[in-house]
Amino acid sequence: MPSSSTETFKVIFCLESLAAMLQNGILATVLCREWVQSSTLVVADRIIACLAFSRFFLHGTAMMSNFLALFGFCKQANFIGILWDFINTSILWLTTWLAIFYCVKISSYSHPIFLWLKWRISRLLPRLLLGSLIISSISAIIIATGNTMAAQFAGRNCTTAYKPLFFFKYYYLFHAVLVWIPAFLLFLLSMVLLMFSLSRHVGRMRDQRSGLRDPSLQAHISSLKSMGFFLLLNTFYFLNLIIFSAKDISVQSEWFWVKEVTIYAGISLHSLVLMVSNPKLRKALKRKCRMAAVAAHKALEAQDN
Repeated sequence: MPSSSTETFKVIFCLESLAAMLQNGILATVLCREWVQSSTLVVADRIIACLAFSRFFLHGTAMMSNFLALFGFCKQANFIGILWDFINTSILWLTTWLAIFYCVKISSYSHPIFLWLKWRISRLLPRLLLGSLIISSISAIIIATGNTMAAQFAGRNCTTAYKPLFFFKYYYLFHAVLVWIPAFLLFLLSMVLLMFSLSRHVGRMRDQRSGLRDPSLQAHISSLKSMGFFLLLNTFYFLNLIIFSAKDISVQSEWFWVKEVTIYAGISLHSLVLMVSNPKLRKALKRKCRMAAVAAHKALEAQDN
């Protein structure tokens, strides 16, 4: 019988996933509506819209896969797991394209490659998105092959992991190295270059201007902090993915649900940071909160009557 702490972490995981789905649903709806209504949506917001859309389904598939495995629906859980891998790989590469876009557009490097990308990055977006889909499809095929072979050994019991089998433990690690690590290294390189450029620019502005209350300086410091959060939260998510990909933890175990809460905390917080830092999204969030408050007030009035 599951312990009370296991049940607590299951509830926390569900609440975290539902909150993240709500955040990303609002984010994707606002940006996609603007994208459809006008073609003036900037490239960064287009990538964020795709990222929010993917994260919405990532949290949904994670919940479905975990609870299907918990109740012994092995084949269904494996199928959803393949879909999860496709979406997760898409998210890692979309995050990388977003970091590269920020680096190219915001940084002040004068290298010919940066100057070329600065003019071409907007036109390259459709190809980058297509590339993400192709890489994600390859990743899903690798996972589907591994799951099919591993299921032969595990039989019908999917509540205990089959990753302890030596071959499959390293099979999934090979998958992570092949598909996930290149995306993360490009992301890390782009963010380090961007933050170095921003910090150097902020230092020059501080030397030239006497007060820290200068609006332009404050805007650059705010951008530097946002990029810092972007780097930390997505690094946290990636490292947890790699660390736990080789762990064999039963879905019945308390530590499985601790792992799930930990893995998704980073991207959930990043979605919240995106909403709070964007004026359009912040306004939409306030409007949704007001609508929810009005609906709750009407429900309470109906109960009293």
